[in-house]
Amino acid sequence: MLDRCDRVQIAVQDAARAAQRFGRLLGAEVARRDHSRHLAARRTVLAVGESEFELCEPDGAGLAQDFLARRGEGLMTAGYCTADLDGMARRWQGLGVAYDRDGEQLYLAPDTTFGLPLVISGSTYRPRVGPVSFLYETTNTLASDWRRVAAVYAGLFGLDPSRFSEIGSERFGYVGTLTLFDPPNRLDRIELSQATDDVQAMGRFVKKHGDSLYMCYVETHDWPAIRDRLLEADARYTPRGDDAATDPDGGWVHPRELHGLLLGVSRTGLAWEWSGRKDLVPKS
Repeated sequence: MLDRCDRVQIAVQDAARAAQRFGRLLGAEVARRDHSRHLAARRTVLAVGESEFELCEPDGAGLAQDFLARRGEGLMTAGYCTADLDGMARRWQGLGVAYDRDGEQLYLAPDTTFGLPLVISGSTYRPRVGPVSFLYETTNTLASDWRRVAAVYAGLFGLDPSRFSEIGSERFGYVGTLTLFDPPNRLDRIELSQATDDVQAMGRFVKKHGDSLYMCYVETHDWPAIRDRLLEADARYTPRGDDAATDPDGGWVHPRELHGLLLGVSRTGLAWEWSGRKDLVPKS
């Protein structure tokens, strides 16, 4: 029932300042401003490619303020979309799963989804804004067995496990799967990464936070433009290859550069290389 990886919600102290930073590094533009009852926060919603990043500034006691007090600025909620929001709500009701409906969004609590706070919105078309194409992944880092988590998510969200693609990395110290929604048409998925090495950054994160939301990934149709923005801003990022100034494929932007958000960036189609369909990767 999930269509796409649609948005992320980021807890920030100063949404105006954060919006300027996301604009400078990613070409994001303010789409609208509103309020979330569920989060008790004022939201500055950024258009980032076809997706949206919600900058959530607390306006009183509630989830956003609690997150900032506990963790500081950073990635608070993973957002996906469905063409049948009411059908998703009925599915959860049938499963006896509690949720909160705030306007046209459904929220699941982290204890339902292995430390992955989730918001589900209705699917909609948006024109691309800036050099980012779209958000395609949020990462659920795990101490729990990824196989159990994958089975639970398939039931919660009506996903087909035959479409999933197992993953693993000695470099980053994890095993798991990508819960691909519609391969080979789209990359959208929840990444389930069970940490295997607590010396690596992901393992240290899981050791500290347990099952948790770790990072997100965007695809770009113009990686050189984003790379130039990062270099001009003297922003810290790790390229996929050896040279930050010339790497053709993408990299990882350090959380300190985007108000606590660890962001992966990959050029068009590159992510199929680790998503079960290397034949779909275009030449650089």
